[in-house]
Amino acid sequence: MAFPLPPPMRLALDRAREAALDGEVPVGAVVTWGEEVVALAGNATRLGHDPTAHAEMVALRQAAQRLGSARLDECDLWVTLEPCAMCAGAIALARIRRLYFAAADPKGGAVIHGPRLFAQPTCHHAPDIYPGIGEEEAGDLLRGFFRERRA
Repeated sequence: MAFPLPPPMRLALDRAREAALDGEVPVGAVVTWGEEVVALAGNATRLGHDPTAHAEMVALRQAAQRLGSARLDECDLWVTLEPCAMCAGAIALARIRRLYFAAADPKGGAVIHGPRLFAQPTCHHAPDIYPGIGEEEAGDLLRGFFRERRA
């Protein structure tokens, strides 16, 4: 039996679709503070000519500005793809409370794949991690995007 996706992950998937329409890799991110959405973002590396404008980075910046603090220790991050090393580092520095992600990324992920950043002794904060929420939908979106690029 399939369960409905939590609203923040639904919003992240919507942002991922919007990013794809702009030619960006379809990744979306949402930061919540309690039940309140405080940031929504999609990948924007091409549009912004910014290699650091991954959805997670953009959403973390928005949330920090909105809440007036670089510490987001009462916030949760919802993202459609396992964060890379850069994003995982930013998540740790922001002190995100919980990380929810949809699709795993065996090639570029740094949470449950690759360097497993939060398990490193040099990492001073690790969020609670909840993988696989909306995995099928996020994976289909990513596979479809890259299939179209290769055609």
